[in-house]
Amino acid sequence: MDPRRLLRTPAPAAALALLLTAGCAAAPTAEPVSHAEPTALSASATAALRPYYAQRPAWRDCGVPGFQCATLKAPLDYARPGDGQVKLAVARAKATGPGERIGSLLVNPGGPGGSAVDYLQAYAGVGYPAPVRARYDIVAVDPRGVARSAPVRCLDGPAMDAYTQVDQTPDDQRETDGLAAAYRKFAAACAERSARVLPHVSTVEAARDMDIVRAALGDAKLNYVGASYGTFLGATYAELFPDRTGRLVLDGAMDPSRTAREVNLDQTAGFDTAFRSFAADCVKQADCPLGNASVRDATARMRTFLTALDREPVPTGEARRPLGEALATIGVITAMYDEAAWPQLRGALTRAMDGEGAGLLALADSYYEREAGGDYSNLMAANAAVNCLDLPPAFTTPAAVAAAVPSFEKASPVFGRGLAWASLGCAYWPVKATGTPHRITADGAAPILVVGTTRDPATPYAWARSLAAQLSSGTLLTYDGDGHTAYGRGSDCVDTAINTYLLQGTPPPPGKRCR
Repeated sequence: MDPRRLLRTPAPAAALALLLTAGCAAAPTAEPVSHAEPTALSASATAALRPYYAQRPAWRDCGVPGFQCATLKAPLDYARPGDGQVKLAVARAKATGPGERIGSLLVNPGGPGGSAVDYLQAYAGVGYPAPVRARYDIVAVDPRGVARSAPVRCLDGPAMDAYTQVDQTPDDQRETDGLAAAYRKFAAACAERSARVLPHVSTVEAARDMDIVRAALGDAKLNYVGASYGTFLGATYAELFPDRTGRLVLDGAMDPSRTAREVNLDQTAGFDTAFRSFAADCVKQADCPLGNASVRDATARMRTFLTALDREPVPTGEARRPLGEALATIGVITAMYDEAAWPQLRGALTRAMDGEGAGLLALADSYYEREAGGDYSNLMAANAAVNCLDLPPAFTTPAAVAAAVPSFEKASPVFGRGLAWASLGCAYWPVKATGTPHRITADGAAPILVVGTTRDPATPYAWARSLAAQLSSGTLLTYDGDGHTAYGRGSDCVDTAINTYLLQGTPPPPGKRCR
């Protein structure tokens, strides 16, 4: 229900219809203490980590041709490594050659909650540029709490169906109470089903896990491509382990200095920018369901359409899941992530305006990772669990949201009201946040490449500029375009710059822009 904090890179449309162990692992030296780190490790805790750093993956067949899988262990609580473990799912596509192998390249598609293993097998392991796959083992680890790595569990399929339909634009006290009750029910289910892991799925802990994986793979330094939320994970790694940071690509960057409210408001404006780009293209098309007059007129028609669904949903072919405003909004937002989806959105909107909502429902289902049989991946559960640990809540009461609605509606006339109320979820979370907003400088790290897209809906371009400026060794690569993230999405300029950095360690010159 919270699209602003769900930060994922969309796999290219063509992919849709996620190493060698020789050598010694790096010794588990004492980690640097970061001003933002919530739990600096004691000497005894650091010593207790040595067995984790001494692991070697036992690779086995994944059941997917061309990939191998393994399981590694990490402490549940890094401050108390003897208090239990989590198992981390790891997968790799071995370097194809020719050329000398550089090492391992970890990949993360974002989320938080996106499965890196799925991303590797569906796209990165076969779709990354051939020169990169030739020189690197492409490796993925599902972060703790996600997919195959001690997954957070909350609502079952039928309960999730109901949750995704809750009205997120309450018009009166009864509807406001209903939305708050839905958030409480979701949080209570997470606490009931995931009590053990729920306090230990922060980004800091996931970054520490990546250092264990790095050592297990036999790499002296971490080479990494993180997209969307994965940029925050990568920047956090550089903050904790600057001396072990290799070639880091942070594509579709987050700004770690922003509060949850600022993040949500920034993203609301980002989705509005993306919608205006869609509308500007739509009004030029003969099949545009929003008319052919102007972006302003198209915006007004979209608002009218969504408001009508709030009063009277349209059928979808599934009796228990008509298309109301909440699902329709998510369907539209889904298409904002990738301009290649704009024709699909035009068709889905046309049919929905004619009283048949299956097309927009399908888009919403893809966003929520709902399977045809009614089961959901744990994407939304993990997303909430990580976000609510990483930052204090944007709002703590419905009254605070109501007061902020005008600022959100100013940021986006189409999405603002719903996105403001979607910011309330962490107010009811059963575990107190352990992270705080802060600047990440990663002093001493090797050059880090930050990539920003000028009309990115989910990670606004200003965030990339900010992160690149914060990082002591950051370089910004700008893609002047639409959609979420830039690598592997059709720009030879972007791909060449990133490939050169990954293969040679040389970032592009300052101020480099691509179209």
